[in-house]
Order: sequence, then C-alpha cells, then structure tokens
Amino acid sequence: MRQKILQDIKQDYYQQNYSNDGQRFIAWYLRNIYGLNTIEAKDCITDGANDKQIDAVYIDNQDSTIYIIQGKFYGANEVNAEPLREVVSSWMQIKNLEHLQENANSKLVIKINEISRALEDDYEICFEFITTSKLTQQADADFEVFRKFISDTEDINASFVVVDDEMLQAKYDAALNKTNSYINFDFTIEPDKCMQMELNGIKTILVAIPLKECVNIPGIKDGRLFRKNVRQSLGKSNKVNKGIARTIKNDSEDFFFYHNGITAICHSINLDGTRLSVKDLNIVNGCQSLSTIFGCGETAKKSNGYILFKFYEIADNSKADNITNSTNSQSAVKARDMRSNDKIVLSMKKTYEQAYTDGYLITKRGEVIDNAKYNMLYVNELTALGKELIAWHSQRPNLSYGETRIFDTYFSQLFHKDYKAEDMQALKEMFEAIIKLWEPTNPMGINEALLAMKAYAPFHQLYAISALANEVNKKVDKIPSPSKVYKQLVDAGMFESVLELTGNILNTAFETVNENSYEAGKVFVPQNWIKSKASVRAINDNIKSQMTALKMVVGGKELIHNLSTCLTLTENDYADRYSAD
Repeated sequence: MRQKILQDIKQDYYQQNYSNDGQRFIAWYLRNIYGLNTIEAKDCITDGANDKQIDAVYIDNQDSTIYIIQGKFYGANEVNAEPLREVVSSWMQIKNLEHLQENANSKLVIKINEISRALEDDYEICFEFITTSKLTQQADADFEVFRKFISDTEDINASFVVVDDEMLQAKYDAALNKTNSYINFDFTIEPDKCMQMELNGIKTILVAIPLKECVNIPGIKDGRLFRKNVRQSLGKSNKVNKGIARTIKNDSEDFFFYHNGITAICHSINLDGTRLSVKDLNIVNGCQSLSTIFGCGETAKKSNGYILFKFYEIADNSKADNITNSTNSQSAVKARDMRSNDKIVLSMKKTYEQAYTDGYLITKRGEVIDNAKYNMLYVNELTALGKELIAWHSQRPNLSYGETRIFDTYFSQLFHKDYKAEDMQALKEMFEAIIKLWEPTNPMGINEALLAMKAYAPFHQLYAISALANEVNKKVDKIPSPSKVYKQLVDAGMFESVLELTGNILNTAFETVNENSYEAGKVFVPQNWIKSKASVRAINDNIKSQMTALKMVVGGKELIHNLSTCLTLTENDYADRYSAD
C-alpha cells in the first residue's frame, strides 16, 4: 500500500495543496476511504504546528460520528507505541475542548468548535491511528490497553481504531469493492443445532454457534475477518455494542433470540459430525457483534449462549459482492427507518406514484431501483425530501444537515398525507439543479470553505429561492408553493438566473459574516454558522441588500422587473410555515 500511496500522492492535487507526505497521506486516506472530494478533504486537515496531535478531523453528519485522525507515513516495517500515545493524548485533550483551543492552530480551533457542536448533538467519537507499517508486539499490547481505556470511559462516547498496513489494504479494497477473504477455521458445533441446505445452487448452512466458540475465531482482533467492512469495531462504548455486551453478561441464554445473526461467505464449507470446516472465511455482516463478543471474551467463555451463523459457500465473486453490499447496507435502525412504513409516508408515496405513473418514491434504505422500469427523473427519495421540506417549508435549512431530528422531533410538522406530488417533484428538481453547481469546478465561484460543506450547505440555496419569492411578494412567515415558484421560473426562462443569484446571495452572506468576525477578532466556524439560525438571517439580510444594489447597476432594474413578473404569486399560492423551532 505504501508504494501505491506514494505513486498516488505525486498527483498535482496532493503536491500543490499539502506541504509534506504526511499530510498527503491523510488527504489520500480521506479521499479514498471516506470518499471526500478534493475540497472536503483539504478542509479536514489540521496537521501542522500546534496541531495538538490531531492531523485531521472529519465529521460524518449522516453517521453522527466525529473521526479524529492521527497518521504516520513511515517507511519502516514496524511502528512502536509512541504514536499510539499521541492518540491517547488527543483523547485526553478532547475531554477539555476549552483548554485544547489554547495555542491550537487556526484550522484546529475551527474544528474544535465543530466538535463541540457535534458533541451537543450526541455524536460519537472515533479516534483513528492510520499507518503503512505494522505495530510491534508491544505496541499491539499497548493498543489493547488504550482501546479499552478509551471505550470504557463514561463521560465521552468514544472508540479507538488502528488502521495498519493490512487494515489499510482491506479498507482500500473494500472501498473499491474487490476484497477477497482468506481465513480458514474449524468450528465445533452441536449437530442438533445445525441445518444444511442448497438454495439457488448455493450450499448454505444455518447453525447456532456457542458464544464461547466465537472468541476463538481468528481475525477479530486485527480486523482481518471483516475485510469487506469499511468501518471496523467502534468499541464497547457504541450504543448498540453496549447492549450486546450487556446481554452477554446478564442474559446470555437468550442471546440467540435477541440477535439477527452473522453472515459469512466462504470459498468452501465441509460439515463432518461436530466439526464445521470453512476456508476463506469472511464475515460480511456482524463486525460489531463479534468484536463485542471478543471484547467480553472471559464472560463469553463461561456463558451458555448461542448466536446464529449463516454460512454461504460461494466461488462467484460477483455473487459474493452482491451479498456483501446487501448485508452491509443494513445499519442500526434509525428514526428515518422507523418512518418508512408510517401511514403518512405511505400516503405520500401513493400520491406521488399515482401522479407520476413511471415514478417511484424510495422510502426504505437499500432499495434498488430498476432503471428500465422507472423514469429516473421521477424517482424521489424520502431522506432528501425531508431535508428539502425543512429547508423550504420550515425555513430552517440550518437543520437539513442531519436526518435524526427531521424524522424524529419534526416529523409530524414536516410530513403531511395531503402534500402535493408536484411540490415533491419541484423540490427534487430544484435541489438537483443546485447540487450540480456545487462541484470542485465551482461554476458559481463559491467560497472554498462553503464549498467544503456540500453535504448540507446547498439546502441554504434552496431556502434562498423561497426567500427571494417572499421578498418579491412582501411576505413574512408564509411559504410559497414550490411547484408554482419552480414552474413560473422555468416558464419565464429565469431559473438559471435565479440559481446564479441565490448562489451569490449565500456566498456574499457567508463572506460578509466571515469578514466581520475576523475584524472583530472572533473565531468564525463555517460549519457551526451554517447549522445556526444566524445563517438564515444573513441570507434574508443579503437578499434585501442585493435587491437594492441591483437597482444601481446596468441591467439590474431589468432583472428585478423580470423577477417581479415571474415570481408574483397569489394568496392561494401561499401556506403557513411549518414549525421547527
């Protein structure tokens, strides 16, 4: 992997944006493992003088996880425990963010404010140490001590993961969806708790494996068993893993009934009495469970509990990949998943699909759409719709960054069974047109710090379109019909002009606040600003300023006239704002 990375970081992007190979290594990791674009990766890097042993901070709003990353790009084959102690040092400092900010470099100061905001929303922290070397035997032992120390701490929900050369290769291969498994193992089973069958030409064995047997499976500790899992164990502090550990300790006899089971792909399976031999074993679903069982090893060895294993004998890599993709799409059940069968959602789905007979409203995560059956122009998605609704109808684009509150706290305010299909479609088409402009090529000339927030900042531009319509019609706390606004803009040939104008409005609002903060000697945190009501107020103020300024420039009065003509709405085109405060 080191040679592969050395070759990759010779690219202009890495050479021109980062001062040393250590930073380039971290940027490579963010881009290739977490899939960040060039601007997003650069925004995460904090390495440099006064980085407080924190090389990068990546906040995943969808998974509600803060990744604190420390990297060592060594040429040596082994690395000792010293860099691991740096991770522990950063963990100790994270516990006191105010003190951490003292003498931290400017990028880290901003990230600390982001971390603080995320912790208020109950995000987890995952400390990652990444290296192209192997840990020495002593370093590996120290890691286990450090991992347990961090995971068992009650005041911060945190875990510690080491990504060494082998794990780095596994993660990279997993990101490319081309991993292969290679662990061989003999399970000791009880014949009356095993069933063998063939399904669609695939040899399949369902068996209840004792928990104490799971502790002996190789590859759990170093993650080799989970080569197709992009994310490794999150430790016992993870909410789900805490529940698993609690059941092992207090109710292991019923563990089998409380757990969905483990999915394993093997190159060959042989069942002979009490021995089940597998070759090229790879666990494609069950990383957190087996890691937690391993972490509770002494208790598991004394238990009488079982866990269901599903073994599939598969030589066809494409079939194995399909199983891997399907099982790995099943994550912890969230509020959004619980709403997929809600009667309001089902009513909206029916309304949408009746209006667009070749369309489809995706309500469940993991649904695969047949492109030949549906017109992709009319394929909508529930999570995206929720984020659009809160930005447009609640006028709170600052809450569009995460789905938890949308589908929990604000669900009843946002989703209505009589919501019009044409409004769902209009929101989809407007946002898709916006997001096409939020690319590294940057056709709107957006500030790079703003562009780094592509996952949630574009919803502010969607909001700005509705706010612009309100300004033209002199409305306050009333919401224009999305379909009416969109149709009139498109029919008048003004939609692209409005996209350019609202992009400029958002960018100017951002840069004005940034500049004012700098002049006042205050720290400006872009991510926290975009998640606050202050960003909404700034957009509103800038719309008024822009409309006034347009009157004084060549062509400005004509633009205002055209906007006034195509955005003039009637009372019937307005509705009350959805509350989300």
